[in-house]
Amino acid sequence: MKVIFVKDVKGKGKKGEVKNVSDGYARNYLLKNNMAVEATGGNMKALEAQKNKEKQQEQEEVNEAKRLKEQLADLTVELKAKSGEGGRLFGSITSKQIAEELKKTHKIKLDKRKIELDNPIRAMGYTNVPVKIHPEVTGTVKVHVTEE
Repeated sequence: MKVIFVKDVKGKGKKGEVKNVSDGYARNYLLKNNMAVEATGGNMKALEAQKNKEKQQEQEEVNEAKRLKEQLADLTVELKAKSGEGGRLFGSITSKQIAEELKKTHKIKLDKRKIELDNPIRAMGYTNVPVKIHPEVTGTVKVHVTEE
């Protein structure tokens, strides 16, 4: 019997897959526990429509991420910090501070974990910080650290 998996079933198939399984297994376990539905014409069309909808939604997310990338490229985040001789900071600027400043001044909500700052900023001046907006889209934001 051909079935469309509704949930992941260990050792048999993943969600959305169409597979041929034995009739007894399908009737007594998969269908009864709502883990799969029978692969009829209507169910196959519904699955195809759902896959198209997911693909379209994913494309919209990528487009939104690209718009945000363009917006971030034009921005400069201004941060003030205390510094000593030679432009070295007392302490450092972290990704959390950058995310908070983006939210406060530019009203862009960005998770601090998406800001890929290898080491905290410890010097004055301009720094380009990479931001992973989407798995396919990476942007940069310019951070300007000035004397407090």
